[in-house]
Amino acid sequence: MNQPATPSRQDLEFNKNEDQLKQLNFQLQKRLEKVRLGGGEKRIAAHKAKGKLTARERIDYLIDPGSNTVEIGAFAGEGMYKEEGGCPSGGVVVVIGYVQGRQCVIVANDATVKAGAWFPITAKKNLRAQEISIENKLPIIYLVDSAGVYLPMQDEIFPDKEHFGRIFRNNAVMSSMGIVQLAAIMGPCVAGGAYLPIMSDEAMIVDGTGSVFLAGSYLVKSAIGESIDNETLGGATTHSEISGVTDYKFKDDAECLDHIRNIFDKLGGHATAGFSRKTPQAPAQDEREIYGLLPSDRVKPYDMMDIINRLVDNSEFEPYKDLYGQTLICGLARIDGWAVGIVANQRKIVKTKKGAMQMGGVIYSDSADKAARFIMNCNQKRIPLVFLHDVSGFMVGSQSEHGGIIKDGAKMVNAMSNSVVPKFSVIIGNSYGAGNYAMCGKAYDPRLIVAWPTAQLAVMSGAAAANTLLQIQVAAAEGKGEKLTEEAKKEMFDKIKARYDEQLSPYYAAARLWVDAIIDPLETRKLISEGISMANHAPIEKAYNVGVIQV
Repeated sequence: MNQPATPSRQDLEFNKNEDQLKQLNFQLQKRLEKVRLGGGEKRIAAHKAKGKLTARERIDYLIDPGSNTVEIGAFAGEGMYKEEGGCPSGGVVVVIGYVQGRQCVIVANDATVKAGAWFPITAKKNLRAQEISIENKLPIIYLVDSAGVYLPMQDEIFPDKEHFGRIFRNNAVMSSMGIVQLAAIMGPCVAGGAYLPIMSDEAMIVDGTGSVFLAGSYLVKSAIGESIDNETLGGATTHSEISGVTDYKFKDDAECLDHIRNIFDKLGGHATAGFSRKTPQAPAQDEREIYGLLPSDRVKPYDMMDIINRLVDNSEFEPYKDLYGQTLICGLARIDGWAVGIVANQRKIVKTKKGAMQMGGVIYSDSADKAARFIMNCNQKRIPLVFLHDVSGFMVGSQSEHGGIIKDGAKMVNAMSNSVVPKFSVIIGNSYGAGNYAMCGKAYDPRLIVAWPTAQLAVMSGAAAANTLLQIQVAAAEGKGEKLTEEAKKEMFDKIKARYDEQLSPYYAAARLWVDAIIDPLETRKLISEGISMANHAPIEKAYNVGVIQV
């Protein structure tokens, strides 16, 4: 009788990896389900009792059925403002989607979260939505339902350059750029916030629920002694028939949203950047195998080409200088038909022709030099760039310093920073320190930056940071004549590491909009495709110039 084959060590490792990543994806979906409830089921019921759709229902009604969407900042504000009762999704929903076949940005206040009031993260998220619209010349739709600035935190929302007022400055700048802006007033629209819809190209208002005024009835009574109700002061009839502030009045949310769709149906065409696209092909190697190929133990080496071959069309990849600077993989491929230049950290240990061993996930002088040249080539050929992060940083030590690692790293950062082609970043694993910068972190204007559930963002790993900080604290204690026991050192180390590990989480990054989204790895192709599609709305107008570059 034949005995069943014993699973190989490789099979067991694959299954272990697959189980962990699928569990992380399950946790991601559960957290998304919670976030999508906004202020919770009770507040949703109260909101709908007024005859209003929720923010997400409004977006679902507006977008083309079955079309692709990308949500930005779903986890914005998570874990923040606990003393204020929290602010799920920053109190606003932002989606890149299609209306009548036209890709656009949709921004919808969630009135179930503190009546749609603006927290600091709300302003940051709205500015990110406008930034995406500006960079890609995408039309933008505002679905307004907000009580205005959250007054207890006004000092963190109102006065600074990147605060509330920047929204209206952007309205004006976007209008001058010819970017279509439509606004629907579907609830309160108060004080400075009243400028957002009225500075848009066209403003709609829903009768009975929509209102817009610089000061509500209570403030009017307090300021000038006039007694007046909010509807008479700034309701739909007032602004559509008396003041002329709004352009259209509608009986309910659905009729208002139908009108937006009708406007989009008649929009003129747009210029394109002309990025190359052919008929999309699925990867020849099964995408789902990514779950088992990415190690559950983040210090284990693996071949990044195994991941790339499951992301690119027909698993076809044209490497650039593949025998040189091997800790960075550079090459050309197509993703969902779009031509892309890929820069990815190689995580397996490699051996140079000179016999030196190089650690995976580390950027060395030769790999930085190669990447800089490749990035310049992609700019020359007008090919969008995709960065796949699993980077521990640049190589350190006397040999690297004497070899000019800072100079070579600066060259890569310069070439990437000045790129005129759109850049997209996907954080697969580690994204530490200057490695994050060189691989087009948030500070370097990626059109979209997303993380897998396996991602970590920080200056360095939790263990490395804890050891460094521990040494500093031990030295400080000994400088005061104190002698710490091994138990005290361990307790100190564990405390430091626990705090640092919390900050490493992709959810910590997503809460602060350091990344636009956390995604299932199987959504990567769609996200990059939609990103290039939106970038294709904006022709490249600036010449590529790296200025003074280290050689």
